[in-house]
Amino acid sequence: MSALEELITKAKALQAEGHTPGQISDELGLSMETVTWLLTQQKGMEAPKDVHIDWTAIGSHGVLLGDMAMMMLKRFLYLAEEEAVYPAGEVPDTVVGIALSGVPLATLIAAEEGLKLAVYLPAKHSRSEAPTGSLSGTFSTIAGERCIIIDDVVTTGTTLAEAIAFLRRHGAVPMAVWSLFDKQGVREIDGVPVHSLFAISRLG
Repeated sequence: MSALEELITKAKALQAEGHTPGQISDELGLSMETVTWLLTQQKGMEAPKDVHIDWTAIGSHGVLLGDMAMMMLKRFLYLAEEEAVYPAGEVPDTVVGIALSGVPLATLIAAEEGLKLAVYLPAKHSRSEAPTGSLSGTFSTIAGERCIIIDDVVTTGTTLAEAIAFLRRHGAVPMAVWSLFDKQGVREIDGVPVHSLFAISRLG
């Protein structure tokens, strides 16, 4: 089975289990456009140019996941110290994990630094007719907080832009976005700097 056939099989299996296209997008680290193509494969419709990132070997192992979270944290600390990317005295209060895959990374970073933890549920996970993003009520509130936003992959930047707008509307200050992988070469989103451990580039 080719890599593409395997992705099609995975996408259709997730759909059969009741996952929304948005959840499948997160699960496979692909854009919504690519997921739609995988699920429908309309004749004459060219496959989107996307990159699949499978980091299951790390995400399924607690210790390795912890190591990746600490790499994200150390990169931020180096930037803050060497490049003075943030004003003196302005340190984050809250780590906001983007559900689903950003949450375990955010949890580990918050625990390491003694920060509050909030969880953002993107609109694409909603099943309502008018989908909207929301904050999980189980975790920290964000009003008046300086926040670091954590996600695993920057695919198109849409979810992150949505989260940034949500935080601002609710009185929080988004300081930065941290991710493991950036598929778009994004340096900032709506004025918020993006720091990724790995940049994925397509040649040609």
